[in-house]
Amino acid sequence: MNSTWVIKVGCFFILSGVLLSCTPPSVSSSEYDWHLPEGFPSPLVPKDNPMSEAKVALGKQLFFDLRLSFNQSMSCASCHQPEFAFSEPKKTAVGATGQNHRRNTQSLVNVAYNSNLTWAHSGLNKIEQQILIPMFSEDPIELGITGHEKTILQRFVTPDYAKLFEHAFNDSEVNFDRIVKALASYVRSLTSFASAFDEYAYQNNDNAMSDAAKRGMELFFSETFECFHCHGGFNFTQSSQHQNQRLDLRPFHNTGLYKVDDQGAYPVNDQGLIEVTLQPQDMGKFRAPTLRNVEVSAPYMHDGSLATLGEVIDFYAAGGRGQGVTNPLKSPFLAGFALQQQQKQDLIAFLQSLTDYQFLNSSVNIPSESP
Repeated sequence: MNSTWVIKVGCFFILSGVLLSCTPPSVSSSEYDWHLPEGFPSPLVPKDNPMSEAKVALGKQLFFDLRLSFNQSMSCASCHQPEFAFSEPKKTAVGATGQNHRRNTQSLVNVAYNSNLTWAHSGLNKIEQQILIPMFSEDPIELGITGHEKTILQRFVTPDYAKLFEHAFNDSEVNFDRIVKALASYVRSLTSFASAFDEYAYQNNDNAMSDAAKRGMELFFSETFECFHCHGGFNFTQSSQHQNQRLDLRPFHNTGLYKVDDQGAYPVNDQGLIEVTLQPQDMGKFRAPTLRNVEVSAPYMHDGSLATLGEVIDFYAAGGRGQGVTNPLKSPFLAGFALQQQQKQDLIAFLQSLTDYQFLNSSVNIPSESP
């Protein structure tokens, strides 16, 4: 089991034994321009970390800087690669020491709207909390900052970084609180709402989507296929909050991916939400991710065990995989369905219509040589 853990005690969070002050309530950020289409709600942001262009610029520079890892071998972007919608084409992530992780790297598309972070943690609901894990985790090691804090901070005491910190925080002091806030601001800025589906659905352009994609859309939102129950709303995930939606819908689901005993257990190396809640009914539950830009974020599922969209659709049509089809803890929405080949192709066409090429093309403009 991953030894990195976060629990909430009163108004504080404890990250693997380190006490952290709690994040103030979230509010909508009114001054920052999110560049959202008309009518789309703004994300919620913590009161102590309001959005600003200066913090986003600093966060972007840090996100791509190898010096943030203890051995300067990787950055945040090493796993969250822009061309893959800030995920990576590996089954599971690999840290700065070469250690293989147990979970697939999640896309950061529209992460500002996520009500829960990571694959299976009901207590992580602020990006500032989640970022601490890849930075300071010791098992598994990701960036490996723990034990190297002073050395790493000193790397960012440069004239160019001094200017970036000054613009973002009104003075040039470099500390981890500011690094975390800047990184959180950058990843919150990664909004994507310019897909063919958006043009069709929100700009009334009937020609934006192919006939196949339109047929696939009807299947996706049908009660027969029931995809929308877990991947609903404008962000195509149940795990969403914003200025118009503060109710936290239950975002975790057991999809019947595994069943290693009659009680429905998942493999011991990763049993999902139960590891956090210790509630038997949470065995095998993982968060339903957004489907925006899902075409480029393969492989899929929490362990990267499904390689293509076609495999994913076949999996849901079967109502699970192998013995998992009869998992007693499986979501009732995973009943399976009859699937014709044309319907499968139409569903794939619809999922491809959620690709935002404008977002992908603009995101690959990474910073030049680090300052």
